[in-house]
Amino acid sequence: MDSTFSFGVILATLASLIIAVNALVAVAVFLLIHKTDSISLCFTLNLAVADTLIGVAISGLIDDQLSNPAHSTQRTLCSLRMAFVTSSSAASVLTVMLIAFDRYLAIKKPFHYFQIMNGPLAGTCVSGLWLVSYIIGFLPLWVPFFQQGTYQGPCSFFAVFHPRFVLTLSCGGFFPALLLFTFFYCDMFKIASLHSEQIRKMEHAGAPGGQCPAPRGAGDLKALRTVAILIGSFTLSWAPFLITGMVQATCQECELYEVLESYLWLLGVGNSLLNPLIYAYWQKDVRMQIYQMAVGVKKKFVLLFFILPRDPGPGEPRESSCHIVTISHPQL
Repeated sequence: MDSTFSFGVILATLASLIIAVNALVAVAVFLLIHKTDSISLCFTLNLAVADTLIGVAISGLIDDQLSNPAHSTQRTLCSLRMAFVTSSSAASVLTVMLIAFDRYLAIKKPFHYFQIMNGPLAGTCVSGLWLVSYIIGFLPLWVPFFQQGTYQGPCSFFAVFHPRFVLTLSCGGFFPALLLFTFFYCDMFKIASLHSEQIRKMEHAGAPGGQCPAPRGAGDLKALRTVAILIGSFTLSWAPFLITGMVQATCQECELYEVLESYLWLLGVGNSLLNPLIYAYWQKDVRMQIYQMAVGVKKKFVLLFFILPRDPGPGEPRESSCHIVTISHPQL
């Protein structure tokens, strides 16, 4: 009971942080999109929305963890909750892939990027992404092979979903996505290195900056850094859970459910807290927008509580207003 209650407290804290931080980043990115009409920022906004939904989804599991297990959620409702968590997690992972592909396309085809990645294509990608995510998340509800034979509360991932589902996700999604990430990163690194080499050659030759346009080396390296951090956090967060789940699926005698649900699943869900922190710290435009939002809130707070006059309460004397009158004398 104590361990279940502690897990519920951790889950509640994690859910609150995920919702708050991602909502903040989503608002900042939305304001940036309104200013710049950037297609790339639409994918960043979609990532913040997907991660926010993960926080909302795991919030539904808190009551089971903090209450008596005898009053656990019904199996159907638990399955729907875990399907929603899985769908939102899949949307987050697929959005990271979409961001990596978008940056890869911008570096690989810089002169044709805006012709290729336009509004209709971006909308189609995002819509297809959510469709695939919900198909993945609700697949166990349609396929009995991925369901547990018996249900014992409280509600958790492996209380309703069989480890075979994790095995299928790992072989059909995680490892192919990781290989695709690696390909994007290696190719972007090669292109960025060529651009940096061109810049060094131009500087060594003393080419005037105003006569010859410099390659986009600095922007490529920043995009490469952000994609590398996203890929690294995604891999470190979800790999332990998926790999251990594969072991559990192939070894029925192994009792790894406690480690999977109490530690590794939380580590994977925690990736939804890392994603907004990565953008809030490494992306200068997002960081500056959050700073401007904080300054605006601070100004409103100061105006509201320290500058605006307060209406006197009943029986309190009304403050007299003083006006300074300036009288100008003619110069002699």
